[in-house]
Amino acid sequence: MEKIVVNLAYLLAASLFILGLKGLSHPRTAVRGNLLGALGMLIAVVVTLLDKRIVDFSVILAGLVVGALIGVVLALKVEMTAMPQLVAIFNGLGGGASALVAGAALYETKNPDYLFTTASVASGIIGSVTFFGSGVAFAKLQGLIKERPIRYTGEQVVKALFALIALALGTYLVLNPQNLELYWIIAGVASILGILLTIAIGGADMPVVIALLNSYSGLAAAATGFVLQNNALIISGSLVGASGIILTNLMCKAMNRSLLNVLFGGFGEVATADQDDIYAGKVKATSPEEVALLLEGARRVVIVPGYGMAVAQAQHAVRDLYNLLESKGVEVEFGIHPVAGRMPGHMNVLLAEVDIPYEKMKELEEINPTFEQTDVVIVIGANDVVNPLAQTDPKSPIAGMPVLEVWKAKTVIVIKRSLSPGFAGIPNPLFAMDNTLMLFADAKKAVQEIVSALKEG
Repeated sequence: MEKIVVNLAYLLAASLFILGLKGLSHPRTAVRGNLLGALGMLIAVVVTLLDKRIVDFSVILAGLVVGALIGVVLALKVEMTAMPQLVAIFNGLGGGASALVAGAALYETKNPDYLFTTASVASGIIGSVTFFGSGVAFAKLQGLIKERPIRYTGEQVVKALFALIALALGTYLVLNPQNLELYWIIAGVASILGILLTIAIGGADMPVVIALLNSYSGLAAAATGFVLQNNALIISGSLVGASGIILTNLMCKAMNRSLLNVLFGGFGEVATADQDDIYAGKVKATSPEEVALLLEGARRVVIVPGYGMAVAQAQHAVRDLYNLLESKGVEVEFGIHPVAGRMPGHMNVLLAEVDIPYEKMKELEEINPTFEQTDVVIVIGANDVVNPLAQTDPKSPIAGMPVLEVWKAKTVIVIKRSLSPGFAGIPNPLFAMDNTLMLFADAKKAVQEIVSALKEG
């Protein structure tokens, strides 16, 4: 194909990527944005295949079939609650593929120049860090290894040492490109660095880590684009890298984290608060019938969804409760924390899935000033995002993190299976406050029983 046609097609693909990202910024346009991005990628792939025959088309077709089958199975089998693990896998595969492709290209190229070798080394380091870091993130989210951060004396020195070794070996390879075996040594050192960086971070902060690893995978792809001299890969990788770091920064602000701490795994300390001291003799249990009575007399209700709602797949029951309360003239809104669940927008997606109006989903800054005028707050499976320790305990792992100040409402109903801590591993004084009632049950069952009690009343 003519070079100008290829570049024009890549420009069209890049434009679709940008429009797709813009569409993904709002639930109303997310589906359209996803389709635009997919169309852009289809154009880029087709043009690349028609432009250069790197391998036999039968091999490419076999790869497409196998990949499509795996994708369909994952799309059908993976639960919404496991989506962060799936994203971690995708990030890892993207980084690993970039490192392998750059390494293969380095071996095939005779007398590579400095730019080519530098891009290959960058892809190898970033891709390897991404692959093994994402593997650790997946294992923590899936419960295969402990979610608590693994910390030790001198850990930052060790991580810095591995980073310096990778950079030093990379520099040597750029200056001496004939020593190709060094590439895999560099990848090995970077792989250990990826493990060390991620294993030091606790489960509560995994959403931030996944966003950061997503950015890494984009940077690795962009570096590989320079290796292959593929403009579409450079542009798409840069977009993923930039959007990933922007998302990481937004999540850091939402959790009061430092981006440097995320980069070097310097947060996620073990909790210091004593659960027995906070809960002893102060927790009050309630029943669906009692909650229904409270709701009968309420004029304003705020529902705060969390990971527990996602696990129980209670969004349909929550919609029924919302519709019933609205029909009775009760003002109902939803308080959405930016990192509720395990991914940004997790709760918005679940609520939009059951046709909750977008204007009813209020972000933290908008809903917090209204809690003092709220009769009943129903917290469904949320924990860390409604924990007062963020404001009262400077030694807490979530100290300074913006939280939903639900305790300011007249009555707080917390639907939860038990008093077990959230991802941060700390107790929640909210559960023992005078105006809090605990409804210990599966979220879906509890909300269904509240709806039944309201209808009977």
